[in-house]
Amino acid sequence: MRLTPLLLLLAAAACNRAPVGRPPAFTPPEQSGERRAMLAPPAPYMTELPSHPPQLAPASLWTGDRGSLLGDRRAMQQGDILTVVIEIDDSAAISNASDRSRSGSESMAVPNLFGLPQRAARRLPDGATLDPGVGLNSASTFSGDGSVRRDEQLELRIAATVTQVLPNGVLAIEGQQEVRVNFELRELIVTGYVNPADISRLNQITYDKIASARISYGGRGQISDAQQPRYGQQVVDSVLPF
Repeated sequence: MRLTPLLLLLAAAACNRAPVGRPPAFTPPEQSGERRAMLAPPAPYMTELPSHPPQLAPASLWTGDRGSLLGDRRAMQQGDILTVVIEIDDSAAISNASDRSRSGSESMAVPNLFGLPQRAARRLPDGATLDPGVGLNSASTFSGDGSVRRDEQLELRIAATVTQVLPNGVLAIEGQQEVRVNFELRELIVTGYVNPADISRLNQITYDKIASARISYGGRGQISDAQQPRYGQQVVDSVLPF
């Protein structure tokens, strides 16, 4: 009975590792929020019908529908798909230096005080004197240096799905992409909120125009598993104070 918690811990740890002799499995598309957004009809925020029906132009050869030649085909409804362009090329260099020093000295002599220093000098050993009577010295120095350097480059493109249309017209998007090469699975996840006016005519939007953007680019498999410390080492590192 004492081995039961240990066996359960080992079983849970084995479930998170890459399968032995097999590549990591893809995430089922049926469990993604994109598929649910495409199948589920959007919930109406307003139940009132418009007071005036939309006006049509019967004399026009072209209509403004999304399927027409001149229609706007940008993503604007739940279930629509748009392309997110991720081009991150950031570099930063910060360097700080500080130096501080301070010194001070105080000296006070008592050569004559009702003849007390002279009388005390007779009783002091040779070489001892009361001049100066009090002396204080202090000094302190401080110096510090710090530097930060960062260089990041990432170029990716991913198709995202509109999962919800908020009452103010902002679009909530979500995109997932998985690529498996041999025994390593690379996954890219993008979520956030998009202003429809920022979507280009090519139905694309850059990552810097996504509010509350959450971009995750990582992987799982044998290579990622080998780059992580063992579970026992992680437990020991979290417990030891040094």
